[in-house]
Amino acid sequence: MTLQDLQLNTEAEIVKVGGNGELRQHFLDMGVIPGASVKKIKLAPMGDPMEIQIHGYELTMRLADAAKIEVKLSDGSLSGKNNSSVEQSSDKESHPGLGEEGKFHSKGDGNPLPDDTLLTYALVGNQNAGKTTLFNQLTGSNQHVGNFPGVTVDRKSGQIRGNPRTLVTDLPGIYSMSPYTSEELISRNFVLNETPCGIINIVDATNIERNLYLTMQLLELDIPMVIALNMMDEVVGNGGSVDVNKMERLLGVPVVPISAAKNQGVDELVKHAIHVAHYQEKPLWQDFCDENEKGGAVHRALHAVIHLIQDHAERAKIPVRFAASKLLEDDKRILHQLDLDVNEKQILEHILIQMEKERGLDRSAAMADMRFSFIRKICEKSVKKPHESKERIRSQKIDRVLTGRFTAIPVFFAVMAAVFFLTFNVIGAFFQGLLESGIGLLTSLTDSALISLGINVVLHGLIIDGIFSGVGSVLSFLPIIVTLFFFLSMLEDSGYIARVAFVMDSLLRKIGLSGRSIVPLLIGFGCTVPAVMSTRTLPSERDRRMTILLTPFMSCTAKLPVYAFFVSAFFPKHGGLIMTLLYVLGIFTGILVALLYRKTIFRGEAVPFVMELPDYRLPGVRNVSQLLWEKAKDFLQRAFTVIFIATIVVWFLQSFDLHMNLVEDSAQSILARLAGLLEPVFRPIGLGDWRICTSFISGFIAKESVISTLGVLYPDGIYGALTSAAVASLLVFSLLYTPCVAAVASIKRELGAKWAAGVVFWQCAVAWVMAFVARMIVMLF
Repeated sequence: MTLQDLQLNTEAEIVKVGGNGELRQHFLDMGVIPGASVKKIKLAPMGDPMEIQIHGYELTMRLADAAKIEVKLSDGSLSGKNNSSVEQSSDKESHPGLGEEGKFHSKGDGNPLPDDTLLTYALVGNQNAGKTTLFNQLTGSNQHVGNFPGVTVDRKSGQIRGNPRTLVTDLPGIYSMSPYTSEELISRNFVLNETPCGIINIVDATNIERNLYLTMQLLELDIPMVIALNMMDEVVGNGGSVDVNKMERLLGVPVVPISAAKNQGVDELVKHAIHVAHYQEKPLWQDFCDENEKGGAVHRALHAVIHLIQDHAERAKIPVRFAASKLLEDDKRILHQLDLDVNEKQILEHILIQMEKERGLDRSAAMADMRFSFIRKICEKSVKKPHESKERIRSQKIDRVLTGRFTAIPVFFAVMAAVFFLTFNVIGAFFQGLLESGIGLLTSLTDSALISLGINVVLHGLIIDGIFSGVGSVLSFLPIIVTLFFFLSMLEDSGYIARVAFVMDSLLRKIGLSGRSIVPLLIGFGCTVPAVMSTRTLPSERDRRMTILLTPFMSCTAKLPVYAFFVSAFFPKHGGLIMTLLYVLGIFTGILVALLYRKTIFRGEAVPFVMELPDYRLPGVRNVSQLLWEKAKDFLQRAFTVIFIATIVVWFLQSFDLHMNLVEDSAQSILARLAGLLEPVFRPIGLGDWRICTSFISGFIAKESVISTLGVLYPDGIYGALTSAAVASLLVFSLLYTPCVAAVASIKRELGAKWAAGVVFWQCAVAWVMAFVARMIVMLF
């Protein structure tokens, strides 16, 4: 029987994990190993993928992958064996609580570094373990915190507060040192190649067994390390506990219980981290394989490989124990770095074949089983089993609706519709009105003051017609952008976006993507730049490239001022409807393009959908506030830098002719001459006006500057200059044409210059065709 055939809410024991390659290794690293207890929880609304519970957490996979995992019905004897929190032994000792001093190492021993050495740290841990929250507490950084795997797409570094000679780097979340995605490879390469002075390993105490799997691999690196046992407040609140002192002795490194969200225990963590890094106190031991367990096959093979590769590991500057472990897992990258000769490779293969024969498992499964066996012993001796957490119970109740068979998709569309309605018609619109009134009043007062002072007419025009009309018109849309990011942040930080990926996987697979791609696409509604960067969480290069090319079709918030301006001017009674239709049109066009991609440049199927479903958590006020401030600050910086400069340039070009004479009619200006070259291209779609062409050019610099440019070029207003058909064409073209220069630069960084240039021309071509169709449709009515 396979995991696919297992009935819902039924427990079974895994017998064999089929498949091959990095996906199979990823399953093993996630705890899907022979002998583990697994429970099938539910199917997605469209029947695929499925959700399982293993080692106390929820994992999703497709039915096709589940069909490769053989199981047998459980007799109940495994329930304690594979639970990440088992009953504590009777010889429990007192141990430090949150914020209390630990007892692991004596102060002042080891091999101290010079006092002026910069102590560098790698902050490493599983996804959703609270890395970025801890990073904020350590450094005061304003790094965004999310509850979807892979939210930290770039390395972020900062100085530990109060400790000037420290530098901690927040790395992307990883489940093991066998990278499955490109950003997991970033984390592994940083730890291996940049050799930090110390490692801060953050462990989710509510899911300790799976988290300690990564810890065991980090210990093999022989780098000073301290374990931050996070979310201990939830463990204690649910009746559990951890004997920290005993766990320290078993692992050979300091273990500090903390609550990063409540800033409890962080000061003690810093003291331990600085001590182990300064005195270079490395882990006391790294040999976790028991020579008497299950015949000792893994133990013998591991030590044989260590002797075989020791000189190669030293030359490659890779810790020998870590290198040997990765070779037993058939890690091709490490094998290449070690540069073994043909004879050594043959000896290595003989060792592995003999181990597989004696152990009765393949090499990767044998290593994973060895690690989880040791972890179970640690948990049996140091962890007291809590009752089912309040967070888990709450998440299960919420999921009955948000991922229910008949409710998931309607709820998703209802949530997104509510977000747009509240943003464009209620909250955002209200604050936008207030800001517009304030800007209008300030403009009027400034205009009167300039007239009374007799300011030169050119300077007066620059200030009023250029700066206030241009930048002011863009600033008025700040409330709408902040409001939309507020709702997107709430959805992301709560854990709902991960459920959306689970629900939408089957639909996205029809256009050649996996459910994981929904996250970059949804982020694209906020800004294309982070959306492109977040594709690094995708394990497949094919999926990553395809998702990047589709994100520009998702309407970013920078286009909101354009929509809002024209909708309020030409269709004031149907604002919400037209806004929604524009977003739907962007999605629809993206789907058509995706189908075209799938038949041409991106043939094949999407990668398997494997993702953890975190418990729902209430978004932190600080985290959401930080995000909103960052987005508002970014918008204001662009308004007073890029848009400000673009506005002045446009005002200058439309105010002077080629002989630098001030013109009374802007049609005689430099700008009119330049933009006139594009008029024949835009005439078929009803936009053959040099002023409209100019606004599109400035929109390439920053989408918001389309409105500021039009505000300068149409000082008397644009209402009477365009027909309804032309406005429809303009809105559709603005929706779909090339993303801004910042987004193109991010695409260039991810895919290269040729792909970035292709995106610019391809998006403009698609936009022109769709705008032409929109104009024809409107002209029929």
